Amino acid sequence: MAITRDEVLHVARLARLELSDEEVERFQEQLSAILEAVGKVAELDLSEVEPTAHPLDLANVWADDQPRPSLAVDEALENAPDRDGALFRVPAG
Repeated sequence: MAITRDEVLHVARLARLELSDEEVERFQEQLSAILEAVGKVAELDLSEVEPTAHPLDLANVWADDQPRPSLAVDEALENAPDRDGALFRVPAG
């Protein structure tokens, strides 16, 4: 399955990325290759394979929560591109 130029541009718009024509072409090729590889998995008979959340067995991956002070509002919003008092300001829609 090939991804179209318009689909690459749509995803770029959603991610707020400006891409050159060369980047659009390169991403179109790369994303098409990824979709092709994922499509090959659909061809496999996986009826005997149990669903897994991770390919390896994991143990003790969670640390105990330790209460600690939160960041001050000014520190949390220090690098915000735009803010409204104690809130992040984001573009509508």
